[in-house]
Amino acid sequence: MKSAAIRRAFPAIPNIILTLLSVILMTLAFPDFEFWYLAWFGLVPLFFSIEREKTSLLKSAVLGWIFGTGFFFGTCWWLSFAMFTYGGLPKAAAFFLVFVIVAIVGLYSALFAVLAAILLRKFGSYAVFVLPFLWTALEFARYHLTFNNWNEIAYSQAFNETIIQSAQFGGIYLVGFLVLMTNAFLAFLVLPAPRSKTVFRLIPVASVLLVVSTVYFGSQGKAQTVADLPKAPSTNVIAIQANVPMSGLNYEKWLALRERHVKLAEEGIERLRKTDPDFQKDPLLIIFSESPMNFMYAEDSEFRSFIEGFARSNNAFVLFNSAEPNAVRGNYFNSAVLVDPNGVKIGQYDKIFLVPFGEYAPVPESIQSVIPTLIGSFELGKEYDLFQIGNTKAGIVICYESHFPTLSRQFVSDGADVLIEMTNDGYLGETGVLRQHLASAVFRAVETNRPLLRTTNVGISTYIKPNGEIIEPSKPYTEDIRIWSMQPSDGSKTFYVRFGDWFAWVCAAFSVFFLGFAFVRGITRFE
Repeated sequence: MKSAAIRRAFPAIPNIILTLLSVILMTLAFPDFEFWYLAWFGLVPLFFSIEREKTSLLKSAVLGWIFGTGFFFGTCWWLSFAMFTYGGLPKAAAFFLVFVIVAIVGLYSALFAVLAAILLRKFGSYAVFVLPFLWTALEFARYHLTFNNWNEIAYSQAFNETIIQSAQFGGIYLVGFLVLMTNAFLAFLVLPAPRSKTVFRLIPVASVLLVVSTVYFGSQGKAQTVADLPKAPSTNVIAIQANVPMSGLNYEKWLALRERHVKLAEEGIERLRKTDPDFQKDPLLIIFSESPMNFMYAEDSEFRSFIEGFARSNNAFVLFNSAEPNAVRGNYFNSAVLVDPNGVKIGQYDKIFLVPFGEYAPVPESIQSVIPTLIGSFELGKEYDLFQIGNTKAGIVICYESHFPTLSRQFVSDGADVLIEMTNDGYLGETGVLRQHLASAVFRAVETNRPLLRTTNVGISTYIKPNGEIIEPSKPYTEDIRIWSMQPSDGSKTFYVRFGDWFAWVCAAFSVFFLGFAFVRGITRFE
């Protein structure tokens, strides 16, 4: 009896194989593999398998869950690295915990497959052109429900500079939609030929025109270049990639590493002096990235005296990560602090988007104290503070925050000329996370049409131009120095900065309309 029920819920083996083919293709499309072109047809086998099982919502759900679980495990297995390297868990247990996490996330793909089956059952093969709207709407919902949109479809295209220009109009959701619509068109070619009026036969043609025209006009979008910007004094930037180890620090090693920061900064200044003897006429910014060194500017008087003296002796602004006290609740903010060339603190930005269960427990306040977190229990920041550095206003993005389009969009809307990311991915090893995290930063630059200066502890440190071009990325897990310049922008705001996730809302509306129409007109009976 039970075996019969299992068989009824189990999709046909060929359809499972098709779904696993989509898992492989889409995993290979993302960093660290980065065969980005595979994403443009990688979902065709999944769409085809759902169509073949569309008479059973349960079988469709299983196919969707297999895809979601397999894809997220294949691209996010690195979550296990910190568990077995620093947490002491056996590797098997660490991978099992990651599997449990991705199995839950896979429910979103299962929901997509169920709704897709309903549409395909009701409207036939033409319904495949609704699936890009549905997928995009569910990605948008996942972001708002979990505050996480890691490895959404668009991020597979992060290093394809032509395609990603559309992000300045509709963000990651428009870029992902273009990929999905291409998959829909290709899937339509292999689905059973529908009987339809001539007007409906124009839908495939319209889908191709939509993708081609959006990519073309998006690529014509004007990104800022140095030549476009108003003539104004620039600010020299020295970014330190210190490669601080993730464990084994004691006070002596901490002091030695701090001194190493100084030596690297001095080396950067010497490089500037050789290329431009008059460089001191322009403001200078030195950035110490986020790292395990845990600076505490407000409460550590010795460090405060050190950093103020360092700023004065080098006539430089100094930007660094610091745990700053929260007087209201007695805990700390994960902050970026800016000290000016006179050794005076002139800015503090408190991280707004903290890592769930890493830096805070996303549970009711009454039980937060008993919920363990991996790094600490920080207070969520609330202010979108900009830093005035010379003639340039900078918005600061701390680590995980580069994943949130709303943050960089707000900074630029408030007048930021440049975005500066300070991050440390060292706990996750030399894995795909380094390039996946970089992919997020690339999109933030394109969406806002602002350069993003990415300073990291272990890599990848790089200057990202407003068009998404990556300039001289550093090698991971090495000491390095990057020297850049930044200056005021022309003040323009992209369509995305002005109107935000409008395209995702359009996709949500389309999805609701077609699903509502299917329900109102009556859904054909399912198994």
